Amino acid sequence: MGQGCGECMADQPMIFVLNGPNLNLLGLREPEIYGSDTLDDIADRLDDRAQALGLAIDMRQSNHEGHLIDWLHEAQASGAKAVLLNAGAFTHTSIALYDAIRSITTPVIEVHLSNPHAREEFRHTSWVGRAAKGTISGFGAASYLLALEAAALL
Repeated sequence: MGQGCGECMADQPMIFVLNGPNLNLLGLREPEIYGSDTLDDIADRLDDRAQALGLAIDMRQSNHEGHLIDWLHEAQASGAKAVLLNAGAFTHTSIALYDAIRSITTPVIEVHLSNPHAREEFRHTSWVGRAAKGTISGFGAASYLLALEAAALL
């Protein structure tokens, strides 16, 4: 999914796109909320737009919080230009992700397919958003493309 670090041009700034729990089920899981696009569909669109912007994408997904934290650290260590982070439900629960974002200087843009504020009350709190540079939500798969455009400006 997406273009890995080893495949990108060294002169292209890297954008990590990190996806949390259950996002591997996009296209199947609650399409009335999350749409019918799969994560691979989104990765393909991001790759195309990134190339047009002179950027490279490293897109990853994990259902494990520790992987997301390790990848945030890796983004910093590798000199990534930015991180787009859809932390899924960890958005609302993870102080560890909050701390990881605060511990790096790489800008993190929080991404959501749906608008968490238009949903259940427990989704209104975002620990990721409190640490992130900004948040883009509610535009379905286009949220990722809008976040990429924002990252290109950083």
